[in-house]
This record gives sequence, structure tokens and C-alpha cells, in this order.
Amino acid sequence: MVGGFLAELLVFAIVFPVLYVFGQRAFLASILVASAVMPFIFAIWVARHAESRLVLHGALVGVVAALIYTGVAWGQPQPLLYKIAHGLKVVGGAAGGVVASRRKLAVRPVMEF
Repeated sequence: MVGGFLAELLVFAIVFPVLYVFGQRAFLASILVASAVMPFIFAIWVARHAESRLVLHGALVGVVAALIYTGVAWGQPQPLLYKIAHGLKVVGGAAGGVVASRRKLAVRPVMEF
């Protein structure tokens, strides 16, 4: 849950300064990029502490991030772009879990018989 919360917090921290500095078009693009990248990064962080099912843990980081935004914007209509961003959060988190699982496999010692 902490990873999802931090991922969503950093999405907000990135996209709103982009809006004020670069304008609406960059803001919309940054929503998509940040929504994929932040859960990816925090999924890797979360997976360092998990023993198994790292892809699931990563995807859950994205789900928590999406649910946090949904809770914040409860009752307000969400444009299609935001719904796509929520999907990217889950995909980014799962991708982070894949990267973390491959790293753990690379680090494990190979047992010889």
C-alpha cells in the first residue's frame, strides 16, 4: 500500500508542475508517462522486500495508486485519458515486478549437483 501511495503522490508531484511550466499538452502527456513510470519504480522497491509473486506485488502497487486517485476524484467524471492512465499504473507496476523477479533470479546462486 505504501508503494502505491508514494507512486500516486509522485505522479501528482510531477504532472502539476509540468502543467504550470509547459502547458496543457505536456500535462496530458506527463500524466500517461508518470502513471506508468512511478508504479514501475515503486514496484521494484516493493518487490525487494517480497519473497514471491513479485509481479503480483508490482501490479498491486499500480492498483493501489489507481484506487487512491479514484477515491480522491470520487463523484467526478474521469476522461478517457485518466482511465488509460489507471491501466498504465497497473501495467507499469506489473512490469516493475517482472524486472524485480528477473533481478532476483540473476542474484540467486546456482546449485550444482
